[in-house]
Amino acid sequence: MLDRRRLLKYAGLIPLAGAAPRLLHAAEQRGDGKADYTLRIATGLVELSSGHIVSTTLYNGQFPGPLLRFKEGRRVVIDVHNDTDTPELVHWHGQMIPSDVDGAAEEGTPYIPARGMRRIAFVPRPAGFRFYHTHVMAGDDLNRGTYTGQAGPVYIEPRDDRGAYEREVFLVLKEFAPTFSRGGDMAMDVLAGRPIEALQQIGATADRQAKTRVKGYEVGYDLFSINGRMLGHGEPLRVKQGERLLLHVLNASATEIRSLALPGHVFRVVALDGNPVPTPAEVPVLWLGTAERVSAVVEMNRPGVWVMGDLADDDRRHGMGVVVEYAGQKGKPQWRPPAPFRWNYAAFGSVAALPASPDETLEITVVKHNAALHGFNQWTLNGEAFSMAAMKPRYRVRQGRRYRLKFRNASDDIHPLHLHRHSFELTRIGGQPTAGVLKDVVMLGGFQEIEFDFVADNPGPTLFHCHQQLHMDFGFMALFDYV
Repeated sequence: MLDRRRLLKYAGLIPLAGAAPRLLHAAEQRGDGKADYTLRIATGLVELSSGHIVSTTLYNGQFPGPLLRFKEGRRVVIDVHNDTDTPELVHWHGQMIPSDVDGAAEEGTPYIPARGMRRIAFVPRPAGFRFYHTHVMAGDDLNRGTYTGQAGPVYIEPRDDRGAYEREVFLVLKEFAPTFSRGGDMAMDVLAGRPIEALQQIGATADRQAKTRVKGYEVGYDLFSINGRMLGHGEPLRVKQGERLLLHVLNASATEIRSLALPGHVFRVVALDGNPVPTPAEVPVLWLGTAERVSAVVEMNRPGVWVMGDLADDDRRHGMGVVVEYAGQKGKPQWRPPAPFRWNYAAFGSVAALPASPDETLEITVVKHNAALHGFNQWTLNGEAFSMAAMKPRYRVRQGRRYRLKFRNASDDIHPLHLHRHSFELTRIGGQPTAGVLKDVVMLGGFQEIEFDFVADNPGPTLFHCHQQLHMDFGFMALFDYV
């Protein structure tokens, strides 16, 4: 972390985030017109506020990385330059694209070499709010992986892209200045559903069998931001009375579950992870697991100057918020917490037509082994932690078949489960059946179960993992192989 005086020393070397967007069409950069866009991975500075400037790895010298707008079904070519000293990967999160460009080494995507470049091409799909981010393992290095500033929004324009709103606003939530600490219990009252006693017993058995009673390392943060600025710094979000905003919210955290509320207003959720929901519904709070996206319409009908921010007072005071200012209104931004609210994906689904029966069901139990790996927690799926050497565990699927994945969480952690290169349909949440909600990340509650279906319709090695960086680095991954 740098103060403003030290920043001046480096100002001539590295451009500040928040300057003019650095997304360049290739024709402007090289004059050959062959690539549509260029991304550069390099160390840069993010000025979160006048007194908090951090050095981290960025895309095109800014955080968040530039908004990329693609056309659904229209091939795109991107040059990715890696100006760092270590190999990198760019994962095109939420898109149904081939394994060799998806951006995961476990699937066979080639690394972008240190001080090198890789050109990639794919056909963007499906339409909606996606994003791109690094996909390298961080382990115990808090300067690698998603602890850095390598994240940027993607919007794939649908063929009929206009909705009941006047303006789109993209909000990227992100913490900086990570540090290790010993783990504690996660709040259990975020999600609908209740803990299952049998899973609590499995977790208790694992704790008794642990070689140590010390909890494993977790990651905490000192600085919080929306779009790279701490609350109260940078420009407010200026709105007009009666205006309808479509907020596209991305949780770009490496490890944290985030919330977002705007006093006196409600969010009409219209899409989750970029996919339209069967039942748009109004909620007072948005909850997003790591890598989740929510698109919601907010009707600006309460004039004033407000704080839109996280429910956690400490996180909000340390930057996780943005000022919303109505035209003609002045004064100190106001914050009022909403009434308690549990996030329930089923509220956005349908029970009118439940999903078709699967061709096969896979049941997977998740267990935490406290501090088992040099002080870090180890995670196992049906008793097996992922091995990079053996590339296991692996599950075999056949093209065209529908698979139901039933996850049983024998830990107190909430896990944002992510399946690459496919969308999946939620079928049961917290014991409640549902249908029609398509996602690529879903939060699995502590000591709870979840079920979702995916159709094996995109051949190639496919990675599944918890999107919490610590969890995936220490065992919480698997591969699906088409046979």
